[in-house]
Amino acid sequence: MISTRLKDAIRDVPNFPKPGIIFKDITPILLDPQLTRDIIDEMVLHVEDLHLNAIVGIESRGFWFGIMLANKLEIPFIPIRKKGKLPYKTISYSYNLEYGSAEIEMHEDEIKKDWNVLIHDDLLATGGTACAAAELIKMQNANVAGFSFVVDLTFLNGSETLKKYSENIFNLVRY
Repeated sequence: MISTRLKDAIRDVPNFPKPGIIFKDITPILLDPQLTRDIIDEMVLHVEDLHLNAIVGIESRGFWFGIMLANKLEIPFIPIRKKGKLPYKTISYSYNLEYGSAEIEMHEDEIKKDWNVLIHDDLLATGGTACAAAELIKMQNANVAGFSFVVDLTFLNGSETLKKYSENIFNLVRY
């Protein structure tokens, strides 16, 4: 089962990024090419019926599997980055995090009206960043078709926050 294999691969890093936090480090997954392929194959099963036009990945760990999934589905991949990192005309959205605030942006001309867009990130915590990404999609008159994550920290109830954008929320492993 993929969730068991992921739990075996994911490393706990105590007190990162601040004391009291146990960070779920997914970088060891990238050392296993077969597990990486299996992750993408499993994600495809969850999204193939959503009639997607594009996948957006949230900087930076959302790029790793987001672009591989988009390539497998043969649809565009669009990066969402921290403010000031993209070279062309952008739209942005400011939001609060569990430990501060942030602003993300994307190029203004990449999402087309009425597109069905999947938002992908490595980990779902409170849902703040994913909600901000959904707002960027909505600002371009496109549809949030769903959300995908490798890891869901269920005790933070992030999926409840996301349901106002889409009921299609999936992950591969839960803590």
